[in-house]
Amino acid sequence: MSRRGEAMGQGISRRLTSLACGLLALVATGLLGLTGQAQAASERPNIVLILVDDAGYTDFGAYGSEIATPTIDALAARGARFSNFHATPMCAPSRAMLMTGLDSHTAGVANLPESTPRAHRDLPAYQGRLAQGVETVATRLKRVGYRTYMAGKWHLGHAPGDLPDAHGFDRSFALDATGGDNWDERSYFPLYAKSPWFEDGKPATLPKDFYSSEFLVDQMIGYIGDGSGDASPFFAYLPFLAIHIPVQAPEAFVRKYEATYRDGWAAQRERRRQGAVRTGLIAADAPMGPPPRNVAEWNALSPEAQALAARSMAINAAMLEAMDHHFGRLVDHLRATGQYDNTLFVVLSDNGPEAGDPVAEPLFRLWLRRQGYEYGADIRGGPGTYAAIGPGWASAAAAPGALYKFYTGEGGLRVPLIMAGPGLPRGQTVRAFSIISDIAPTLLEIAGAEHPPLHGRSLLPVLNGQTDRVYGPDDPVGLEAAGDGALFRGDYKLTRNAGAWGDPAWRLYDIVRDPGETTDLARAQPERVAAMLADYQAYATAVGAAEIPEGFSADRQIALNLAAHILADLRAPLMLGLGVLVLMVGLAVFGWRRFARNRPERAARLGRGIARGLVGLVGLLMVAITLRIWTQPQMFAATLGLAADGPVGVASLRADLGGFFGAGGLFAILAALRSDRRWLGPALILLGLALTGRVISLIASGGGVMQIPPMIVEAVLIAILAFGWRILRPKLA
Repeated sequence: MSRRGEAMGQGISRRLTSLACGLLALVATGLLGLTGQAQAASERPNIVLILVDDAGYTDFGAYGSEIATPTIDALAARGARFSNFHATPMCAPSRAMLMTGLDSHTAGVANLPESTPRAHRDLPAYQGRLAQGVETVATRLKRVGYRTYMAGKWHLGHAPGDLPDAHGFDRSFALDATGGDNWDERSYFPLYAKSPWFEDGKPATLPKDFYSSEFLVDQMIGYIGDGSGDASPFFAYLPFLAIHIPVQAPEAFVRKYEATYRDGWAAQRERRRQGAVRTGLIAADAPMGPPPRNVAEWNALSPEAQALAARSMAINAAMLEAMDHHFGRLVDHLRATGQYDNTLFVVLSDNGPEAGDPVAEPLFRLWLRRQGYEYGADIRGGPGTYAAIGPGWASAAAAPGALYKFYTGEGGLRVPLIMAGPGLPRGQTVRAFSIISDIAPTLLEIAGAEHPPLHGRSLLPVLNGQTDRVYGPDDPVGLEAAGDGALFRGDYKLTRNAGAWGDPAWRLYDIVRDPGETTDLARAQPERVAAMLADYQAYATAVGAAEIPEGFSADRQIALNLAAHILADLRAPLMLGLGVLVLMVGLAVFGWRRFARNRPERAARLGRGIARGLVGLVGLLMVAITLRIWTQPQMFAATLGLAADGPVGVASLRADLGGFFGAGGLFAILAALRSDRRWLGPALILLGLALTGRVISLIASGGGVMQIPPMIVEAVLIAILAFGWRILRPKLA
């Protein structure tokens, strides 16, 4: 064993006793694994770290997907897949943990900058950029002789000293935002004036033929070169924009999936669960997580809504395949230049799939038109188009997990991880629990780079077969993001979800046997809950997790910020329009008073005629709204923040709200036809109830801010009917 220890370069002294020598050699062999092979600079592997944005657990072919990802699948076949790997439920905290090996709070990025409450913005854990003194894996690898490159989404700060060039990267082309358009520099979200790209720390301009996945791979190939000019190994970090909103892809990739998703997300979700079983990730009897409450029943959608949804998912699939295709070009380049065999590949996602569908919101569609975007069932994913997959497809991509991005259900946290490279086992499925902060210490150990203790742990012991667990059965692992929390210990997970579609109560699940989180064990195991809750509170105190303000959730905060930016963008035209409207109303009132003073009888007849016409139009509009509720109930369910099925879902929507508007419209039409205000009373009551329901939903729901435009419409309708009530007179029997 002594000779084996020397061969691994561990420097074990010959003067030690044979017993001590044997023990130390055993430690060196078992714990360091591949590190010994990589100690010499000439033998250190290159490292390619691929981060996919918003990919669900079963989005890769190797994880059971129908989407073609041959490059990723080939790596999975020659390496290891992780079946129980977790990120945080949102991108920036995950990226901070990936880059540092620390908890997101310690790293300074405990929440998205775009969703951090005002009360938290001065706290050390919530700065939205890497904390001072925190070192990235790039910095540590550079210190031991690595060339370090980055191309893609950064989202860890863009102030001086925050960009990749200040955190260990020799070359970088970085986007510091939640996402960006994949075809040009236009803003994809009202929070940004345009897509903020930076090259080596300075503002950058995109080329005219830009497509994100293609361009980022081209940049990385250029950075790496052919390996002839520098013998030192490289670290290449490629965080793609795919498959974040807006989903966009070249039409040649979209055509392949045009008919794939026509049977809807429920069928797709079951296919994905079966795919995870087929590929050996979950047991055949593992139950499926419940569908989120905001997922509509596919058969309740209109043909137009189904076509739009199927097209959006087809573009999403094409976007992922296009990303895999361009990643394949990087792999081909490494093969052609003789650098492939000594390259470690790591592929993962930053969180679960994105369920938000801003295209469903009227106010957002107004902003899209101002940006020159097109949307709808006929788009092909090309430049100037905008699509999102929404909660139905997101739930399918997360199968068998519950929920999706922004939630600590397994659908938001459990993501794919693939590692392949020199010395790693082939075709292995690692079932041990692991978390995204484990990547940094793993890479550093493989590269032989020293580092202080990190929150994450190296994955090499489970990869080498030295142990079957990264964390012991009693080791607590905490996680918190925007009020959503989780505590993992052994096979169990204690979790709560603070968002609009979550559950704020603490629930206990055995996520090994029940990855869908279908059976809450909290009542059956109160002692375990108490112990894990104490562990979570100790974790939260240690990392500086702040108490979330009452009623806060990340999706609600982003919706509020979104509406504020849209309204700010529309402030000038709105003010101009309001000014013109006030002027016109003022002139009309002045003219009407002059006319009424001079010809009172004629003015009265004309007033009644105008009132009858307006009331009749309101009645017709309300009937039209009723027809829309019945033909497109899912749109109204999303707007009102209601579930798409169940006792307060589509059926109730059609019967109750549809009945409100239908009956109110008929009463208004009768009032107009009979010139009798008595018919307006029921119409005013029904509209008032509908508006009251909107107000309650605005207060209670996460995305309620988008209900403001329809509330304004309803208030205007009530005002018109009130005008009719004042002008029209009751007919005597």
